[in-house]
Amino acid sequence: QVQLVESGGGSVQPGGSLTLSCAASGFSLTNYAVGWFRRAPGKERLGVSCISVTERGTYYRDSVKGRFTISRDNGKNTVYLQMNNLTPEDTGTYYCVADSGSSWGLCGGTFTNGARWGQGTQITVSI
Repeated sequence: QVQLVESGGGSVQPGGSLTLSCAASGFSLTNYAVGWFRRAPGKERLGVSCISVTERGTYYRDSVKGRFTISRDNGKNTVYLQMNNLTPEDTGTYYCVADSGSSWGLCGGTFTNGARWGQGTQITVSI
């Protein structure tokens, strides 16, 4: 079965950390750019961070620069998002997506018909 499965979400206090995982099954992530998108309640879906096939191309939304780190382990067919110093504004459902193209294009919302999405994982940051 071809799918992406996110894990690692949860509830944390401001300043806390979480690591999200996006594991692919049924296909290899090796030839895909992968991104993390967030949908906060009542807001549009936004690209948070994306990584290119070669890992040399990464994109971070301004609000997460210096706090989030995206990485990939092609041997494990998984992409990670390390999230530090979390704030309430980081709250939302996080989705991973795999698609061809660049990391910047992906996080900018340029998708092909072959884009594959996970089901999402919830992050809540509150006192």
